[in-house]
Amino acid sequence: MTTPRPLIGITIGPTTKPSADGLSYLRLRSTYVRAVELAGGAPILVPPLGPEALLAVLERLDGIVFPGGPDVDPRAYGEAAHPATDVNAGLDAVELPAAHWAVHSDIPVLGICRGQQLVNVALGGTLRQHIEHHTQQASRHELSHQLRVQSGSRLADVLGATTLEVNSFHHQSVDRLGVGLQAVAWSPDGVVEGLESADRWLVCVQFHPEDLVESHAPSQRLLEAFVAACRAHSGAGGGDAACQLRKPGQDLAAKRRDPQQHDQRDGGNDDPILDDVLRP
Repeated sequence: MTTPRPLIGITIGPTTKPSADGLSYLRLRSTYVRAVELAGGAPILVPPLGPEALLAVLERLDGIVFPGGPDVDPRAYGEAAHPATDVNAGLDAVELPAAHWAVHSDIPVLGICRGQQLVNVALGGTLRQHIEHHTQQASRHELSHQLRVQSGSRLADVLGATTLEVNSFHHQSVDRLGVGLQAVAWSPDGVVEGLESADRWLVCVQFHPEDLVESHAPSQRLLEAFVAACRAHSGAGGGDAACQLRKPGQDLAAKRRDPQQHDQRDGGNDDPILDDVLRP
C-alpha cells in the first residue's frame, strides 16, 4: 500500500519587476517543489491571499517551507533599510502571518535562506542587513564553505554530521534571535547558518538544500526528515484549526522586548510579541 504524501505548503510571492505584458506573476524556483516531491511530500503553493482564504489553505497543510527570496522589510523588526536591502511587500504579507500561524499550530516548519531570516523576524528577532562574502559565484549546485553544526542538536542529527560543506547565496543574516529559537550552525566567520526550536519541529538553514538534493547526502537527509515529520503530524490529526491569523499590517516593532534581555543563543519563550498573534 502506498504511503500517503503529506501536504506541504511552499510560500510564493509576486514578482517585483514589471512584465512585458503588464500582467502580475508569482515566482518560485522549481527546485523547491521538486525537492519536496523527491523527499516524499506533496507540494502545495501558498500565494498571497486574504486572511480568510490564507487560513483555509494553511489549515489543510501538514507542514510548510519558507523558501529563499528577497529581503524581509526591516520595518518588521524596527529598523530603517540599508541601501542594499531589497524587499518584496507582497511576499512579506503572506509569509509573516503564515509563520506566526505555523508556529502556534505546531506544524513542522523548514526555513531556507530568506526563510530562516523570515522565521527569525516573525518570532521577534532582527537581522544583519548586509554582510560580505556569502554569495558564491559558482553554480547553485556547487559547495563553497564549511558549516559547523552544534553537536546534539536536531540539525546535527538530521544532517548526520557536525561539519559539512554547503552552498551560499545570501547577503543578510540572523542577528538577535527570535523567541524560542536557538542558533545551532555557523559559517567559519561566525555567521549564524542554522536555527531550531527546542520544543517543536522547526529547523532553518541559511544554505540551499533544495539545489543540492540530487548529490548531497546531508541535504537529502534534511528534506526527508522534514517530510517524515510532516507525515507524522498528519497521522496525529494536524494542528489547532481554531487559530486565527495575525493581520499582516499589524506592527511588530511596537512589541519588541529589550534587546539587552534577549539572549543570542536562545530567544526564550515569553516574548509579548506573540500575545496577540493568534487567538483561539
